[in-house]
Amino acid sequence: MAPTHRSRWDGLILTMAMGRRVTKKDCRFMVTRSEMRGIQGWFLKRLGCFSINQLSPSLSALRYAIDLIQKGEQLVVFPEGKINKYGKKLVLKEGLYRLARLATKKTTSITIIPIGIAYSKVSPSFRGEFCLSLGKPIAIKDYLNLTIKEFNMFLNEKMLQEEEKALKNVGR
Repeated sequence: MAPTHRSRWDGLILTMAMGRRVTKKDCRFMVTRSEMRGIQGWFLKRLGCFSINQLSPSLSALRYAIDLIQKGEQLVVFPEGKINKYGKKLVLKEGLYRLARLATKKTTSITIIPIGIAYSKVSPSFRGEFCLSLGKPIAIKDYLNLTIKEFNMFLNEKMLQEEEKALKNVGR
């Protein structure tokens, strides 16, 4: 899954909407190492998060992510790389496409689902309205000829299209 990242609530919302109760599969989140500290880290671990160093990913973290993909688990990667509260135009990080390409050596059925997340307020509040919009799954095997930059531009466009739909549904 490749969702936009607008709030700290995103992981919880994705878990509730697409987690075990709905799909019979847990959502596993790839997050930055700094987010796994303290009480937040304790909570994120219980949500199914694992950390990765964005500048120099460890082999064990990559192997774990590829194992999840190979087993057909739900891996959530926020391609923007950080919370982008105001939806500013960002260049997506390269990790998702690189990971998907690595995983094609183990399995051919890799799909990426672009997801737009929107809240009724820029700073969401407890019990505030939100909307998830799921895009058409992208079969990575159809895009192996693209460069990272080309794929990220394509994915970003799909994610933002879904976010626009979600924003419209929450009245923004």
